[in-house]
Amino acid sequence: MMRALAFAKVNLALTVNAPSADGYHPLRGIYQSISLTDTITVEPAREDAITVSNREAPEDDTNLAWRAVDTARRTARISQPFAVDLVKAIPAGAGLGGGSADAAAALGLMARRYGIDDESASEIAEGLGADVPFAFVGGTMLGEGRGERLTRLDPLEGFALAVVVPPFSMSTPDVFRRWDELDGPLGPVVPDRALPPKLRGGLAIRNDLYPAAVDLDRRIDEWRDELSTKWGTDVAMTGSGSALFAFFAGLDEATDAAEQIDLPTRLSVGVEPVSHGWVPTDA
Repeated sequence: MMRALAFAKVNLALTVNAPSADGYHPLRGIYQSISLTDTITVEPAREDAITVSNREAPEDDTNLAWRAVDTARRTARISQPFAVDLVKAIPAGAGLGGGSADAAAALGLMARRYGIDDESASEIAEGLGADVPFAFVGGTMLGEGRGERLTRLDPLEGFALAVVVPPFSMSTPDVFRRWDELDGPLGPVVPDRALPPKLRGGLAIRNDLYPAAVDLDRRIDEWRDELSTKWGTDVAMTGSGSALFAFFAGLDEATDAAEQIDLPTRLSVGVEPVSHGWVPTDA
């Protein structure tokens, strides 16, 4: 049996440019792994299977974690069937990269067990999706291109985040399409006074997808305003939404802020930055 924790991510900053000739939007942003995890188990079985508990996710070959296992299996030239079990804590459609995190952890487990070298594993990660290369390494990164060009930054520490996922999802393709239709608006900037010291004076902490997400669903703006008023600080959106977050001095303070929000069907949690995208727990 192989088991790992797969860590969610937050886009602390995300600047978006007009699509290039290939149709993809060049991005630039700060990606940060956080201490919210799914648990994934992969083990040899009599036949291929995938099961998901706690939250909704595909239980077929469209699941990104399953695709990672299958691609790694073919790369390692083995024919063994596998069973994949996902215990989900990261909501889908929230901009927290849960599917990519699961895929990265599954790939890492397979590479570790079956001797897939780093170069091959990195190629598999990039082929699975733009966020999977980051989830495979994790930590604090400057992401560029589609998000797959990564430069490691000094680790961020000395703060925590309160993360709230409203009771609705956002579609990433729809948000990018609306951003194009709106002629590429810029997102609101989080001022230095609301940022940890290490994030002040650098890349603007803004999310250019925010205006498009709000144009698609006004509830994003309503939730952001309500949280900002309740917490007394600026609130930002991660990825294409719908998750919102704010910076706090420590985990206790962030957790207290999150616990003010009653969300039985989604998520409200205090988390810390972490230095990895996945970690094995079977050793």
